[in-house]
Amino acid sequence: MFCNQCEQTAKGTGCTITGVCGKKPEVAALQDLLLHAVKGMSIYATEGRKVGIIDPEVNTFTCKALFSTLTNVNFNPTRFQKLIGHCVELTDRLKEKVAKAGGRINFDEPAAGFKPAADMAGLIKQGEDVGMVNDHDAPLNIQSLQQILVFGMKGISAYADHACILGREDDQIYAFIHEGLAALTNKELNLNDWIALVFKCGKINLRTMELLDLANTGTYGHPVPTEVPLGHKQGKCILVSGHDLKDIEELLKQTEGKGIYIYTHGEMLPAHGYPELKKYKHLFGHYGTAWQNQRREFAEFPGAVLITTNCIQDPKAYTENIFTTGMVGWPGVAHVQNGEFGPVIERAFALPGYTSDEDNGSIMVGFARNAVLSVADKVVELVKSGTIKHFFLVGGCDGAKQARSYYTQFVENTPKDTLILTLGCGKYRFFDKKLGDIGGIPRLLDMGQCNDAYSAIQVAFALAKAFDCGVNDLPLSLVLSWFEQKAVAILLTLFHLGIKNILLGPSLPAFISPDILKVLVENFAVKLISTPEQDLASLLH
Repeated sequence: MFCNQCEQTAKGTGCTITGVCGKKPEVAALQDLLLHAVKGMSIYATEGRKVGIIDPEVNTFTCKALFSTLTNVNFNPTRFQKLIGHCVELTDRLKEKVAKAGGRINFDEPAAGFKPAADMAGLIKQGEDVGMVNDHDAPLNIQSLQQILVFGMKGISAYADHACILGREDDQIYAFIHEGLAALTNKELNLNDWIALVFKCGKINLRTMELLDLANTGTYGHPVPTEVPLGHKQGKCILVSGHDLKDIEELLKQTEGKGIYIYTHGEMLPAHGYPELKKYKHLFGHYGTAWQNQRREFAEFPGAVLITTNCIQDPKAYTENIFTTGMVGWPGVAHVQNGEFGPVIERAFALPGYTSDEDNGSIMVGFARNAVLSVADKVVELVKSGTIKHFFLVGGCDGAKQARSYYTQFVENTPKDTLILTLGCGKYRFFDKKLGDIGGIPRLLDMGQCNDAYSAIQVAFALAKAFDCGVNDLPLSLVLSWFEQKAVAILLTLFHLGIKNILLGPSLPAFISPDILKVLVENFAVKLISTPEQDLASLLH
């Protein structure tokens, strides 16, 4: 196997024996084979659009397939076997439609004629043979750009899938993903062509995040500042981790009046700020902090655990208490189908739950763009008066590396006349810090999930408009952590928007070649984090 798509890849170059994330070589091979099959399907989808053929099932499947290969999402070989089979069925159907419409269907590209092996062993061998989806014979810089594009499209696919679940779609998103995957078979494209596709990826991701924002706020209302308990109530309980708001809504509906408290974990914390979710009185509190503690936290939780987006490494002994939804899969872990949470509820009743109440304080959530912009005039005045000197956006992914303590130390050391905006799971390094307020505005403003990056972008541009300047001229610094492919998509969006001087860490992506990194540094002044003290001094000079 070879996988270098996440920040924690082995030795900073790539996992070759087994994934640092827990991914086994056979799963890596099946993921590579699925992407190979979807690349073939994308060739026909791209040709189909030329003759007016657009298949909605092909569109949604493409995103679900790419989503399933994100870091820590699906490690279940059987699920991949089914996905590969379904991909070939959809491709054959699409090929027939394109042919009837007069489109081209004859290609020499192996992916276009892919036929899956009959058994699991054969599929794994096929996956080992095709390897990663990029062109292995291309020059190093082109391979680097191809990987950046593929990982960015994986991030887009995750956002697009979440939006689709809530009824929001845009064919230009699907068309671009098909275009990008089909382009991997085109050996005539030069370096500038690949650079253009990478920047287009950032543009399309901006539209995708806008669509997801419309889906979330259109369904559940705009988040409002909300106090969330960190303690617990006596009684039966279910813990929900992940990103999918539709899942937690359905679970809240199905548990209402049953005497079960619903707690959030990780990126589900922002659910408490949405009016249509916070109305459920048994959505009580938040449990769990940083990524590296997940296994312990889930093992110690006295109720059932529902994971809606990301798996954890090797759940082992407590798999009977864990359930997954959507694209998430792990051998031995039960998968909830069609929003029917009966098995989760049944397991919660069988487990002890909390035997007493406990008060561990609280934190505030719900500072999305509407909440922040509602006090924009006050913020502008505080800046003009010198009361607020600087804004920091400290956001992104969490992970297990000790180096990620940098983000906690950075936030703790920010001067008292600065505001910190945060989003993503990286905030669990510091989300419960009591940093006080400036003129009644909390210094630490939780803007939501990584899925809510669009909200942060809108705040930045609104502030730039209020001060009649560009975003790069604001007293605003972006200090970002990355781990997986949604972070890649967001970074490409920031480049598309021309945002510069981003501090990125805890390490740079292994898939960016030295020459491509040089281009990014020269054009966007991207920098690797150093120490909190040095970086703060540089940003505030």
